[in-house]
Amino acid sequence: MKAIVDKEKCIACGECVEVCPVDAIDLVDDVAQVDDNCTLCGLCVDACDYEAIGLPEVQTVETEDLESYKGVWVVAEHYDGTLHSVSFELLGAGRKLADKLKVELAAVLIGHQQEEGANKLIGYGADRVYLAEHQALAAFNDESYANVLTELIKEKKPEILLAGATAMGRSFIPRVAIAVETGLTADCTGLDIGDDGLLYQTRPAFGGNVMATILCPRRRPQMATVRPMVMKKSDFDKERRGVVEAFTPSPNAVTSRIKVLERVSQEQETARITEADVVITGGRGLQKAENFKIIEEVALLLNGAVGATRSVVDEGWVPYSHQVGQTGKTVSPKLYIACGVSGAIQHVVGMQGSEIIVAVNKDPSAPIFDIVNYGVVADLFEFLPALVKKIKERRS
Repeated sequence: MKAIVDKEKCIACGECVEVCPVDAIDLVDDVAQVDDNCTLCGLCVDACDYEAIGLPEVQTVETEDLESYKGVWVVAEHYDGTLHSVSFELLGAGRKLADKLKVELAAVLIGHQQEEGANKLIGYGADRVYLAEHQALAAFNDESYANVLTELIKEKKPEILLAGATAMGRSFIPRVAIAVETGLTADCTGLDIGDDGLLYQTRPAFGGNVMATILCPRRRPQMATVRPMVMKKSDFDKERRGVVEAFTPSPNAVTSRIKVLERVSQEQETARITEADVVITGGRGLQKAENFKIIEEVALLLNGAVGATRSVVDEGWVPYSHQVGQTGKTVSPKLYIACGVSGAIQHVVGMQGSEIIVAVNKDPSAPIFDIVNYGVVADLFEFLPALVKKIKERRS
């Protein structure tokens, strides 16, 4: 589907061409024409003073009896029995939403032998934990996990469901949204309850140049995935009490065409970027892959992690697991040091939540300096070796 042009009203002024963020509009034979790249964002409609362009009507089907859907749910992730930190971050965000709606906050934990994890989720804010256990669910499988969560949603009917925008969440949550025939907003950076009681889901769009707020008024549940390290988790309360409710999935739900043969963890000397208090990121200013050794040396000295911009990951200098930005990881360490990073908005959206941001760049007009706490205008090949030397001197 794409925007519709009224040829009788169009005067070929070109305003729609100028505002289109995906270059989907051209002037052909003195009239605007829209191609299939159109995303129906509506910017062209707002820009047209002659009401010559509009959006097609979308047929929508409303969920029957919206009032029967109650509660806020959070999908908890785990790996080898250890809960992922995004689960606690989602509970922190979910607690605020549930309190505004005056409803119960529940967590969904799918796996095998996860009783300890269920109690931990209660300590982080869940009023109830739906514990779906089966030996076939011990290892993550997007098909089985999607089937189980779908069954649970259809039986319990939550109003809102949140999940992490992680490799796991991105793999099976879209399947669930399709199965229950509702919308899904991916990679949210903001969540709130409006005066109308709907979930306002905010996410960056068009390369981070636009912040879009999305609603799902006619279907339930309202579903969103949230990037790790964006929401703040609540403090753990060991005295907190809640209910752990067992859920038995059907045999069909746990039967999968996929069999997990082996799981391999990536080994690295430095900390993982989503867990480290210090992240040292290298950009194209490092010039070549071999020069990332100095970044790694600084990271090891500071017990930190190595980050990278998309451009250097695309060049193959470092693996994708180190990428920070809109299409990579979101980080919010206590200290973030950007070396040779220009500061494109796509990168900034992935690290702007850091407590202290330091940039090293020889270009004083680099956009990265607009958001830093401390800026160093210097050649990084001179500054970083000097920094390493000073750290070693202090420690000795």
